[in-house]
Amino acid sequence: MKSVVLHGADDLRIETGSDPAPGPGEVLVSGAYGGICGSDLHYWRHGRNGAFDVVEPLVLGHEFSGRILELGAGVDGVDPGQLITVHPATHCGRCRSCLSGARHLCENGSYAGSAAVIPHRAGLFSTVQVVRADQIRRLPAAVSPQHAAVIEPLAVAVHAVRRAGGVDGRSVLVNGAGPIGALAVAAAKAEGAQTVYASDLSASALAIAANMGADETINLAQGQQLPYDVDVVIEASGAAAALGGCLSSARRGGTVVQVGNLPGGPIQAELAALVGREINYVGAFRFDHEMTDAADMIAAGLDVSPVVTHTFGLDDALGAFKTAADKNISSKVLLDLHPTQDRSTVA
Repeated sequence: MKSVVLHGADDLRIETGSDPAPGPGEVLVSGAYGGICGSDLHYWRHGRNGAFDVVEPLVLGHEFSGRILELGAGVDGVDPGQLITVHPATHCGRCRSCLSGARHLCENGSYAGSAAVIPHRAGLFSTVQVVRADQIRRLPAAVSPQHAAVIEPLAVAVHAVRRAGGVDGRSVLVNGAGPIGALAVAAAKAEGAQTVYASDLSASALAIAANMGADETINLAQGQQLPYDVDVVIEASGAAAALGGCLSSARRGGTVVQVGNLPGGPIQAELAALVGREINYVGAFRFDHEMTDAADMIAAGLDVSPVVTHTFGLDDALGAFKTAADKNISSKVLLDLHPTQDRSTVA
């Protein structure tokens, strides 16, 4: 097996090891595609993501599709050859969050490809790997392996849209048209939003948002203004300087959902409208059951292909990461995780 392993800031390596074997309750999976996330980029560029430092080698990746190779003892309900994705989270099942139905906020959980716990939780950028059977999500036949790797970020976007309390028949502004923002545009339309605006500084990102269903795009670099009095704002840029405009864009009593990761330290932001317009300002963190919903949306015809701009072989993971870090040329960058000899025959 081959894996993409981070040893520290700007120290990304392709490492080879023996293929693992599944134990009881586990499944051996062959990788198909993996999507590079912003957190992967933070780990690669800085050796840390938010408050979490890489202190030991870490296999990156949590956006994944693959096929089942072998079942461990006691596993049923899945068959070799099936296309699957993997829910990246592990939940304790006993903390207040888990018991209240908010497993994605688990106080003792972990996430694939994350340095939040020690030992670090290995990620999914490998040609072959063992996964717990309860993390496997079987996929409808209508979902392609490439699009299956986009289910995880789409689930993040769906969760963010739903944190607004429903968007059916409402107006929505998505600020920040990177991969999560573009997928939030699609999720808002799928959830029944009447009008969806997308704003960004990048013309290429806005073009992708338009292809994902945005009714109107706003290029902030060209001095275009945000819409006024929208029902819901999804802030997906993570730029503190954007908060003031987003709060002012929302109608009085409207909702701003923060899904873009803000800087970990002190920030300066214009927040007066939060009180003056009585805005509901809420955070959105990952997802739980929305992963199944996201898969169903794609199977039903939601086209995520405009978001996927590049695909690299695993051996060129460094080139893939460099491309993903350049937002002027890329949106979602995929790694082809098939073994080299299989790439010509496996879809």
